[in-house]
Amino acid sequence: MKSNSQLAIHGGPKTVPDGLKKSWPEITPEDKAAVLAVLERKVLSGVHAPEAVGLEAEWAAYTGSKYVLSFNSGTAAIHSALFALKIGPGDEVITSAFSFSGSFHPILEQNAIPIFVDIDERTYNIDVAQVEAKITDRTKALLPVHIHGLPADMDELLALGKKYGIPVVEDACQAHGATYHGKKAGTIGAMGCFSLNVTKNFSGGEGGFLNTDDEALAERAKMIRTFGERVGKEKEKIRPYYSHTIGWNYRTQELPAAFARSQLKRLDKYNQIAQRNAVYLTRELADVPGILPPYVPPDRTSIYHKYRVRFDPSVWNLRASPVEIRNAFVAALEAEGVAATLWHVTPLTSFPIFETLEGYGKGCPWSCPFYGKEIRYNKSDYPRAQHLLDTSFVINDEANPIYIQDVELMGHYVAAIRKVVSRIDEIL
Repeated sequence: MKSNSQLAIHGGPKTVPDGLKKSWPEITPEDKAAVLAVLERKVLSGVHAPEAVGLEAEWAAYTGSKYVLSFNSGTAAIHSALFALKIGPGDEVITSAFSFSGSFHPILEQNAIPIFVDIDERTYNIDVAQVEAKITDRTKALLPVHIHGLPADMDELLALGKKYGIPVVEDACQAHGATYHGKKAGTIGAMGCFSLNVTKNFSGGEGGFLNTDDEALAERAKMIRTFGERVGKEKEKIRPYYSHTIGWNYRTQELPAAFARSQLKRLDKYNQIAQRNAVYLTRELADVPGILPPYVPPDRTSIYHKYRVRFDPSVWNLRASPVEIRNAFVAALEAEGVAATLWHVTPLTSFPIFETLEGYGKGCPWSCPFYGKEIRYNKSDYPRAQHLLDTSFVINDEANPIYIQDVELMGHYVAAIRKVVSRIDEIL
């Protein structure tokens, strides 16, 4: 049954009223005071700077980890984790074909080889059933990604890791506060890594964490964070500055650390808002023809960093490709006032770097003599990831995520989706 209103993309009235969307990040007077206090203190950086140290302690308390290191990005945190495991030239790290590039860059930065696995079509996470076939004698870590805030199948991954003696490192960069069997994401494997990028439900502007219960791994990870130095508790004035290995300047700074400490106080609130909105959207969209809301297994929770909706083009019987339908659908939703976006249109394996294998130049790290194998990343090997991205979109963009919105706005989003679906034959 068609809506009485013409689609907004064709000149009809918008479904979503102006002025309802709240922008992200939410910045309160308390946030501003926290940042201003840093400027007044005039300590803006340092190995033992107070805001960074305080942020580490508070995140450790929140997650229950014994050791937490702060970083300037989640990518840096993942890199430090792989460094701590002594992964290097000729080694392989298995990860998901569907993620952000920050998942594979740390592998390449350690001169190792990323090995990708297709996804589970319901959870969008790495398909554990396909992982074991990718394990070789060169596999030195499993790097599952808790995509969109939903934890991957950690029990099965840990069992594989135990079977083959391979550590599991969690890319929890989108999953702050999500749980798996009651445990917080990022505290289940040997190490867990988080991002504090401005788009995250826990934002510092930029930043990251490494979580672990292993003191030796934490101490080694510190070395890459600070120029390869063995950083102890000595004061800055007597710091020896010796580099024991190759290292980077991956430390966070005091201004974003102070902002993150203030934001952390509201993380549970944001997660609860996201979960409430997601439950509402899932319930209301479940009976819309062709629309498939995201699935969350009963043994875990999602914090819905992104609320991704699939559609079944066969239900609509349109004479167009799934990608053409997807693009037209998103354009129609945007015209109606919905904060809709795509966030990636191909698996990681379709990125140009995996076609040219340029890397550092001269084919490294793939041409490294320590590897000695020829590898090709075939797009056809990841059909589920590609199908997902061809037939889905995200209801929330980086400026207007669902973890800050009122449920009233979600009601208008549902009405907009129903309207577009009711006139689906007109969107092309």
